[in-house]
This record gives sequence, C-alpha cells and structure tokens, in this order.
Amino acid sequence: MVFGQLCLIVEAITENIGVKKETFGTLDRACKPETIFASNTSSLSITELSTFVKRPERVIGLHFFNPVPLMKLVEVVRTVRTDPKALEAANAWCKAIGKTAVNCGDSTGFVVNRLLVPYMLDAVRVFEQGLASRDDIDNAMKLGCGYPMGPLLLGDYVGLDTTYSITQIMFDELKEPRFAAPPLLRRMVLAGLHGRKTGKGFYDWSTNPPS
Repeated sequence: MVFGQLCLIVEAITENIGVKKETFGTLDRACKPETIFASNTSSLSITELSTFVKRPERVIGLHFFNPVPLMKLVEVVRTVRTDPKALEAANAWCKAIGKTAVNCGDSTGFVVNRLLVPYMLDAVRVFEQGLASRDDIDNAMKLGCGYPMGPLLLGDYVGLDTTYSITQIMFDELKEPRFAAPPLLRRMVLAGLHGRKTGKGFYDWSTNPPS
C-alpha cells in the first residue's frame, strides 16, 4: 500500500518462519529499495525476519489485534537496526488509518503477549488444579478486574492451539517457567479442542452464547 510517498507492505501469513523467509526473500527482490517491510507476527523475532532481506533497516513489526476492524491497537516493533525514519513513517500510517500505536523493542511477545500470556496460563493452572471452576475464574476476572471477558473464554476465542504455539516460542527464548504451557493446555490441543475454531475448548461453541 502507498501512503503519501511511503510504500509499505504488511505481511500477515502463517506463523511459520520458513514460509516467512521465502516470502520476504521474494518481496525483497521485487520491491523498490525504499519499501518498508512490516510483519504482523505476534511472537516471532522481527530481528530474525530482517535477516531475510537486504534492507534490515527497513523492517519493522506491525502487530494488529483481532478483530482488526474493531481493535484500535497496533504494536509497532523496532529492531536495533530499524531506521528511525521508517519507524516514524509507520507510526504516521497507523494514525492515518485510525489506529493507536504502541512502540516497543523487539522481544518475544512484545508488550501485550508478554503480559497477557502468563495471565492466561495461570488461569488454566487454577482450573487444572481444581482451585475454581471455569465460570468462577472467568467471572472473577470480569467482575473483579473489569476485563471484557475472562481468560478461559479469551483462550477459546483466540484459539488454544494458537496460544499453545505462542507459549512454546516464548518459553524457548526466555526459559521462564511462567511461559511454560500447563499440561492441560497441551492435552486439549492434542485432542483437537482448540476453542471457537473447532467448536469446543473450555466452552461449547455450538450454542450462542457459548456454554
């Protein structure tokens, strides 16, 4: 897309580093030198992605949140090599399309998932250990903290398989126990209970609202 004199490409394909490497390589050969490459990845290293092109100073992260038409936030992620002018242009573009940008450095999980994922995993642990029921956990966080939905419903909505994949990436890099997936989450993913996308996770999505 072109914004003023800015040529910006936002990659939003599957979270597979090999596929992204091939895509960025193809784009690098096809695009003008001034083009800025952005990735919508939620967990992969922007620095690593920047090594797939010959213009690493023009690679950034633009992490949008679902559902994109409704969510205002975009995480704008810089690497140690990102050109400040490219970062400035990306922030201006986010503002022009009605988004609110949060800037951060390149670290696994960025800002939101770095804080959100341990919270969601702790909710699974509380449920797994029998300390509280599913509904009591979700109601506690909705009514006690003012969250729009509880962590277990959120996990179903995002996709338990997606959450599990993110935890693996974060734990592999950071080696912190708070990012390790609880056994229950792994077993649910293996069993195909991925939440909304498969019809069942912590909730049954065949009803409206889910039960």
